[in-house]
Amino acid sequence: MSDKQKEKQSSYYDLHTGAVEDLVSADKENTPRYSREELEKYRSGKVKWHFPEWLKVILIKFWFYGAVCFFVFMGLGMLVPNQIDLMFIGAIIMGMVTDLLINHFLRFTEKLPGGSARWMLITRRGAMGFGLNLMYGFLLMFLVVTVYNAINSGIFAITGGDPNTRLLSVEPIGFGLIATGADMLCVALKRTFMKIVEDAKKK
Repeated sequence: MSDKQKEKQSSYYDLHTGAVEDLVSADKENTPRYSREELEKYRSGKVKWHFPEWLKVILIKFWFYGAVCFFVFMGLGMLVPNQIDLMFIGAIIMGMVTDLLINHFLRFTEKLPGGSARWMLITRRGAMGFGLNLMYGFLLMFLVVTVYNAINSGIFAITGGDPNTRLLSVEPIGFGLIATGADMLCVALKRTFMKIVEDAKKK
């Protein structure tokens, strides 16, 4: 082996030995921080989306809440004639869907661990989270019913109380849009409140 090859081999081992030592001695103080965009370049093994995360979240919630309307109000509506009972059942199912389907799907498709939490009102898992989401389902149903009543009252007032006026009926697309809007509003209010509390603690 020539002197040039020996020198090259020596520098090779020196370089890799230094890298191992840097890795072993790494801690929070001397570890460089990288942006979320930089880390996502090396992300693999997850579903990749080609549109903004907020749009993905809206589409997921819209689809599931629309499905709740289809199966509950259009499916069970023939078997449960009482509207109060139907809304009660719908609220429970909305809470179950939020916890078991929507939140689970958001976690499965998240880009970074915990990144989907900012799109959920209830981030806790397990029995406690399930119970809280059941109660959240009643809040969502209340908001959806309130929006429907407000829209129909507005239409009725504009038309001068004409009984032949076609009011906004409950169907999957409209229900899904209203429920998704109510959910995103609740999440936005939660994030705003938490930010206010964090800023207050810093002061």
